[in-house]
Amino acid sequence: MSFVTLHEVGPRDGLQNEPGVISVAQRVALVRALADAGLRHIEVGSFVSPKWVPQMAQTDAVMAELAPGPEYAVLVPNMRGWDGFAAAQKHGGYAVAVFVAATEGFSRANLNCSVAESLERAAPVIAAAKAAGVSVRGYVSCVTDCPYEGQVAPAQVADVVARLFALGVGEVSLGETIGKGDPARVSAMLDAVMQVVPAEALAGHFHDTGGRALDNIAVSLEAGLRSFDAAAGGLGGCPYAPGAPGNVATEAVVAMLHEAGYETGVDAEKLALAADMARGLRGKGQ
Repeated sequence: MSFVTLHEVGPRDGLQNEPGVISVAQRVALVRALADAGLRHIEVGSFVSPKWVPQMAQTDAVMAELAPGPEYAVLVPNMRGWDGFAAAQKHGGYAVAVFVAATEGFSRANLNCSVAESLERAAPVIAAAKAAGVSVRGYVSCVTDCPYEGQVAPAQVADVVARLFALGVGEVSLGETIGKGDPARVSAMLDAVMQVVPAEALAGHFHDTGGRALDNIAVSLEAGLRSFDAAAGGLGGCPYAPGAPGNVATEAVVAMLHEAGYETGVDAEKLALAADMARGLRGKGQ
C-alpha cells in the first residue's frame, strides 16, 4: 500500500492570513494537537519581518515550546531570517523552507524582487542549511495561474523549479496559489516539471478557492506525487478572493487518501479535533 506524506501548513501559511495576531500559547497548542494526530511534518512559523507579517512574530518563542518529535518547518526568506532561525533552534528536527514565484509579477508584488533575485536570496540560505545538516524545502508559487499575469505556461514553471532544485533543496512544493487551476492544466504543468525534477522530489500545494483542490490532488497522485501540503480546518484564505476558501483542508485530504487506500499515518479522529481548534482561531487574534 502506498504512503502519502502530508505537510501541515496551517500554523504558518494558514494563521499568517488571519487579521489578528494569534498568541504564542494558541499557536503552540495547535501544533501539539496536530502532532498528536500523527502529522510528522508541520510548519510552525516564519522568520520574516514582523512589520510585514505580524502574525508570525515570536516564531522563536513557538519553537522554544516544542519538544522533539515531528519535523517542524519554518519559512526563512533570506540570511537575516536564517540567523534568527539558527539562534532559535534548540534541538534537531527542524527544517527550513525558501520561497520563489513562477512569475515576475507575483515575485515583484510579494517579494519586491525579480524571480532571479529571489533565487539569489535563497541560494545562501539553502547552502547554510545544508552545511548545518538542516533539511530545506522550496516553494514555487503560481504554478498554473498568477493574479497579475493570468495563466502560466508549464515550461515557465519547469524552468523556475529546475533552477530552485539545482540550488540543493530536497523537495519542491508546487503552489497552485489562487485556486484557479483545473486537473487538465495541473497535469500539463506536472508533465513539464517532471521532465526536469523527478516526482519523488515534488509536492503539491493546492488551494480550494475554486473547489478543485481534491481533483488536482487526484491527478497529481496519478502522476506519481506522494507528498502534499494542507491546512487543518482549511486555514488560510486567498488574498485575491476575500472570503473564499484558501488552503485545502487536511482532514478532507486525509479522508480522500484513506478512502482511496493510501496510508498517511494520521489519526482522522484526532485530526478532526485539531481542525476544530484551528477553525476556532479564526478571528481570535489578540
